[in-house]
Amino acid sequence: MDLEEKKIILQTTALSVGYANRKAESKIAEDINFSIAKGELVGLVGANGIGKSTLLRTLTGMQTPLNGQIIINGKNLKEYSPFQLATQLSVVLTEAPASKNLSVLEMVSLGRQPYTNWMGGIADDDKKAINWALQATETQALAPRKCFELSDGQMQRVAIARALAQDTPIIILDEPTTHLDIYHRAYILKLLKSLTSSTQKTILFSTHEIDLAIQLADKMLVMTSEKTFFDSPCKLIEADHFAALFPKDIIDFDAATGRFTIRK
Repeated sequence: MDLEEKKIILQTTALSVGYANRKAESKIAEDINFSIAKGELVGLVGANGIGKSTLLRTLTGMQTPLNGQIIINGKNLKEYSPFQLATQLSVVLTEAPASKNLSVLEMVSLGRQPYTNWMGGIADDDKKAINWALQATETQALAPRKCFELSDGQMQRVAIARALAQDTPIIILDEPTTHLDIYHRAYILKLLKSLTSSTQKTILFSTHEIDLAIQLADKMLVMTSEKTFFDSPCKLIEADHFAALFPKDIIDFDAATGRFTIRK
């Protein structure tokens, strides 16, 4: 791996996330420290309500951190304008798009908004980026179809294509496998793994598919009620951090297989 591939793209220092108003501060997670390198696939896992979505919203600038720093490509998140940030990271949320009446091609083309002129014109470079995104996600055949005609799995691939068309070094996805069957869950996560290898983009995704994330991710963030851990899946298993995610009287974690089982 050369020096460029080792470049740190996304980093946090003593980060605390949560909600604040004039009267009080509600801290959900604190002292979050990690450094994600170019071309890494990183899975974010934890129990429901632990703060995964809050962390992702904070990393993408949708929510203000309570404390600490977020560094994107060597620059503090606070120093980016919304336009500049749109050239650094793209986001795929779990919510359905505002208008499913758009065609797939129109939806993916929205990814080029940070680069189009003030009239929204699509130049040749934009068309190349859009076509490449459709090819990378195997959605070319869907291009003329309306988004409301698509299955959940197809729509998720289109959302990823839009993020790819945005052509940012970082892609952040909030539970991209929600509502998908086991085949499409595996398909989406394998697609993300393939994209990090072929494009050297850095991809961070939250998921409940912990077993799959352990198999595919280069690094993982494990959020528990006590602390957030960051390392390779193997080292996290060795440190017994996955076993702390759920009550042991109900769910066991098998370190040998990297899988969760239900106690009978």
